[in-house]
Amino acid sequence: MTLLELEDLTVRFGGRAVLDSVGLTVAEHEIVCVLGPSGSGKSTLLRAIAGLQPAAGRVLLGGADQAPVPVHRRGVGLMFQDHQLFPQRDVGGNVAFGLRMHGAGKAEQRERVAELLDLVGLPGSERRAVASLSGGEQQRVALARALAPRPRLLMLDEPLGQLDRGLRERLVVELRALFTRLGTTVLAVTHDQGEAFALADRVVVMRDGRIAQAGTPLEVWQRPASEFVARFLGFDNVVPATVTGPSADTAWGKLPVPDGSRQGSCRVLVRPAGVRIVGADAGLPCEVVARTFRGSHVAVTLRPCGGGPVLEAECDLGAAPALADRVGVTFAAAEVVTLPAE
Repeated sequence: MTLLELEDLTVRFGGRAVLDSVGLTVAEHEIVCVLGPSGSGKSTLLRAIAGLQPAAGRVLLGGADQAPVPVHRRGVGLMFQDHQLFPQRDVGGNVAFGLRMHGAGKAEQRERVAELLDLVGLPGSERRAVASLSGGEQQRVALARALAPRPRLLMLDEPLGQLDRGLRERLVVELRALFTRLGTTVLAVTHDQGEAFALADRVVVMRDGRIAQAGTPLEVWQRPASEFVARFLGFDNVVPATVTGPSADTAWGKLPVPDGSRQGSCRVLVRPAGVRIVGADAGLPCEVVARTFRGSHVAVTLRPCGGGPVLEAECDLGAAPALADRVGVTFAAAEVVTLPAE
């Protein structure tokens, strides 16, 4: 069942459309992450849904148009990147703020605050001062405060953006488990692909105020809809191509493409996993011009000896060629994606 529906949502600053006729639905209990570079309209989207930003078009919650509904009655929770905790209140006072605004009694406040602090991993911390909390603890308190009034829709604006990578990776797993357990409907915005793909049931990629692609994390990762989406996800092996049957003519020579690929003039993406390094006497002759350790693998940058764009390949830690080595390159059709010509 659909909880949130946006119809032609548009926000203009001067003559510029920050949101340009955005249409989107979010089902009950679904976790949707909106991805995009800075300036793509992500945060404006949340503010428009919450009623904090005037907008044209319609915002419907549970089928009801929210235009006449004041911000505090929309049943929407909003958690900002900087947490915006009240420094003069202790942890319990921060979490209970929304409950007091909704008229909850003191006994109900105490019970709900204790329940939520336990859920977010901070049991018994009601009397702690906000200033004594680490960044990760402040993030948990802000989340508990947003969840306290039991919002129909919880919206998160770069919720983990100020935390270090290790803490972000731990918390995103905890957040998904928590939202799944509570059945919370979530709309989150982030510029971090890894965070979005780990948290979301569905990913929405935005570009210049419009939706460039929407789908499950696997669909978006395996089949980017455009060169913009592919490059935003970190795939740089993209070149113009002409596809005929099972192969594509490119600056890297003739590449195999999967069955059913679009034909004619297009762009071709080769994921780094599909760039196979072989002996120097086979495939496309290349020189190794850079090596970057990526934890689970080595990213190898290759310059074709006959000219053409550089290629990035992924190699096992013990199998990566040395800098300045001459190697050959072949391509795996399963890792090749044809994209529209832009």
